Amino acid sequence: MKVAIKGIERELICPACKELFTHPLILPCQHNVCHKCVKEILFAFEDAFADGGSESSNQSSPRIRISASSMDRIDRINRSGRKRNSLTPRSTLFPCPGCQRDIDLGERGINGLFRNFTLETIVERYRQAARAAIAIMCDFCKPPPQESTKSCMDCSASYCNECFKIHHPWGTVKAQHEYVGPTTNFRPKILMCPEHEMERVNMYCEICRRPVCHLCKLGGGHANHRVTTMSTAYKTLKEKLSKDIEYLISKESQVKAHITQLDLLLKETECNSERAKQEASQSFEKLYHVLEEKKSAALRAIETSKNIRLEKLQTQVEEYQGLLENNGLVGYAQEVLKETDPSCFVQTAKQLHVRIQKATESLKSFRPAAETTFEDFVVDTAKQEDILGDLSFHSNGLEIPEINEEQSRMYNKALICWECPGKTDSADIYVLEYHKLNREDESVTWQKTEVCGKSKLLSDLDDDSSYAFRVRGYKGSICSPWSREVILRTPPAPVFSFLFDDKCGYNNEHLQLNPRRTSVESRAGFPLLLGSERLQVGCYTTLDYIIGDTGIAKGKHFWAFRVEAYSYLVKVGVVPSNKIQKLFHNTHDVTSPRYEQDSGHDSGSEDAFFDSSQPCTLVTLGMKKFFIPATPAAPKDPASRILPLPSCLGICLDCDKGRVGFYDAGHMKCLYECEVDCSGIMYPAFALMGGAAVHLEEAVTAKYREYHDDI
Repeated sequence: MKVAIKGIERELICPACKELFTHPLILPCQHNVCHKCVKEILFAFEDAFADGGSESSNQSSPRIRISASSMDRIDRINRSGRKRNSLTPRSTLFPCPGCQRDIDLGERGINGLFRNFTLETIVERYRQAARAAIAIMCDFCKPPPQESTKSCMDCSASYCNECFKIHHPWGTVKAQHEYVGPTTNFRPKILMCPEHEMERVNMYCEICRRPVCHLCKLGGGHANHRVTTMSTAYKTLKEKLSKDIEYLISKESQVKAHITQLDLLLKETECNSERAKQEASQSFEKLYHVLEEKKSAALRAIETSKNIRLEKLQTQVEEYQGLLENNGLVGYAQEVLKETDPSCFVQTAKQLHVRIQKATESLKSFRPAAETTFEDFVVDTAKQEDILGDLSFHSNGLEIPEINEEQSRMYNKALICWECPGKTDSADIYVLEYHKLNREDESVTWQKTEVCGKSKLLSDLDDDSSYAFRVRGYKGSICSPWSREVILRTPPAPVFSFLFDDKCGYNNEHLQLNPRRTSVESRAGFPLLLGSERLQVGCYTTLDYIIGDTGIAKGKHFWAFRVEAYSYLVKVGVVPSNKIQKLFHNTHDVTSPRYEQDSGHDSGSEDAFFDSSQPCTLVTLGMKKFFIPATPAAPKDPASRILPLPSCLGICLDCDKGRVGFYDAGHMKCLYECEVDCSGIMYPAFALMGGAAVHLEEAVTAKYREYHDDI
């Protein structure tokens, strides 16, 4: 089946100038662009590099303009620093208008591109079919020129019969020239290599999918590539193209069915969009009607109140006008005074006197009969304005994000992380809102921040406060519903930063620090095994102490750490500077069975002795448990003083009040609090025995950087 020439116009249009191809060049991405368009785009692209992608660099020729996407790529490449200078290999970037990608033309640039002569021939045939009535004139006739009958491919010119005989006489070399019908498309008989201009292409590179010459294969850029002969490539590609065309032709009915289906989808899209517009309009019309009704009711109420007030004030005005001389009440009273008959006067004057007394009292305490202000009719629309400001389209296709409480952290700063249930990032941008929970303040004011990713670092939160967080996704004007509100609590005091001290009393035989001094682990190996022969029922085992490298003199501070679940025994707390030496010299802590509280001895007296003998304030952790110390205020039952060990433990030291608290740092819940002597400089203290490890909680900024890089 022969395809009509008029049905292929879209394949013959240059993607840059949107006109029929003129001397098209084949780009490495296999798209075709006019030779002139390639030069103009390349010059404009390089000018944009020189100008830093400024707005003025986009003023290309009227024939072609760089698209916005191309300018975005120019800005991106400028920012990445990919500029060419005299010290770097020449590499020409070209923004292909067909596939919208940046194509590397290599060192030769335009000179390394092939002309697509086949496409030129097809374009010429199309032009001839489009202008069949317009003849190609002879190039050598004297005026007036005659219509040409043939064109010489060797001379690249058109001739009438007479001129062709004159310029191609029999018996000469020119008589052997190849001639065709009248045409303006002249192409060489032999396709030459653009890199080696004197060599004809006779091979086809299967890797680069382009014709090459033997020099390209021997020592050029295709030396290690797989090539085939031109005849083989011609046969193979022609067979593939023929089969593909035959397949497409055989599927013509299917293509037509798809086109019919797409036409229906186009109409359905139009109808659905109109229906969506109508539904949106109806929704807004309902709001308009509600507002109009509220407006009418408010105006009617104001008007009714106005009329009542005006009536009262007008009546009061008339009453006071009656008090004027020769007017109203005063004039009537004056006439009554003229009555000489006592009985008649008394009969009338009694009631008149009461009215006169009321008028006199009203003069002594003047008060308007009605208020002039309408403050009780003020309409408060603040909440409604906020609601209307958040009014937007909700889409079922846009997933509702969920705040991940495990990844979110409240420490020196707040890191709020969220994710989509379907693990797909369908939103273009997210809006995170948060507000402080305050029982006294009934009105809630959400603070809003826009986020491009799925996490946000906040540093403006108050200490010892609970905050509610929620997030929603936006894609254009469409937004998802708000996520479930999550309440997180900030630390009870500013975070105190320190590292483990590797100098003061540090026992490197029993304890091992990591290079950053943020983690310490006890070695329960050979020292304990070598002394095992001397271990008897009543002996002591050793606690290895380590302190922080920074002390606290005043104020309220908080720090957090994690204790490994396998830890046998860990003690944590604070120690004053004047008792540090005593701490490290008193290395034999009581861990003997003869001092167990359940050994039959008087536990109360032993606890008192134990507390008085300790140089620092510590609590005991171990075997995934948190042990509340035995104090007069603590429960008598030991089982009730054992709590599950939190995943992250915090300590809050208030030097001004002389108190130290131990917290579940994940929920900022106080587990135990006691008094402490803060007369000296206070240091964080840790003690380990057996297999145990403690890791200081790092600042949120460091963790956030690692988390952000993982994304």
